[in-house]
Amino acid sequence: MSLSLPVIINTRPIERAAPLTCHLQTAGFTVVDIPMLALQPRAVSTSDMQLMRQWLTGDYQALVIVSPTAAASGLAVWQSLINDNKTQDVNNKSVADSAKAPSHLIAVGEATATVLNDAELSTNFYDVLQPTIANNEGMLAMPEIESLQVGDKLLVWRGLGGRRLLVDTLQARGVHIDSIAWYERTMPEAARARYQQWRQQFNMASKLQLSQLQQPKPIVVISSGTAFEHWQIVVKQAHSFESNSNLNSKAGVPLTLADFSYVVLGARLADMVADQQLSYWRVEDLAPETILAAIQSSDDLIRR
Repeated sequence: MSLSLPVIINTRPIERAAPLTCHLQTAGFTVVDIPMLALQPRAVSTSDMQLMRQWLTGDYQALVIVSPTAAASGLAVWQSLINDNKTQDVNNKSVADSAKAPSHLIAVGEATATVLNDAELSTNFYDVLQPTIANNEGMLAMPEIESLQVGDKLLVWRGLGGRRLLVDTLQARGVHIDSIAWYERTMPEAARARYQQWRQQFNMASKLQLSQLQQPKPIVVISSGTAFEHWQIVVKQAHSFESNSNLNSKAGVPLTLADFSYVVLGARLADMVADQQLSYWRVEDLAPETILAAIQSSDDLIRR
């Protein structure tokens, strides 16, 4: 491990971690992948299919797709409806062209847009829109979202529990929101073991350093509130276990949340970290270039 650059812990789901890890490694950082989210598909329900049919018959002014996983899952069901020729509205009226998007398609993030643009949906006929900033605030500023009024309807493809700020803001405005949760986010079974393994490696590297050198705080990349909740559980459980066992001599002084600095996405997550009195950088998107630039601009670190 580098003695001059901080170790960076990438907590993104394993399906999404590689681009960031590779980019940071190319810049000279040691990166450890410790995913704090596992994406588990959910069974498609009858109500999910009904919402898809209503969207395809033009019931919604816009569709927001919040992640590559949501995009891939939704596209698969859309294609199945085309293939089965079963797209109907509540009056049993067939849709003339179910391959044509009946509303604005808004992708959150470049990776999500890429899934939609690269899809091999038969007779693709849609344009993918993106917010200037790939977060809730960026979406709310889009003309297609900002113009929604009382009685308008928005459909969201997401993971279970995601995008509450977007939903709450629009509902307060009188917009009707429906959503399909294609997957749920759980704590990976290996999260605790991966963290403990890293702790041992980190402690060994610390002991190799000269006593007059101070090892910089590890930096943890956190992309969602759920990931931060899982990270807190893992760190606190490890701290409690190490404090009450004979592992101290092997693992070193147990680490607390404050022994790390954080890169966090958006205002809501920044508030969660600030409430814990932790040091952090706030970024507005998860592009590897954005995260690297934040870490390299040490003056932007909010110290607690």
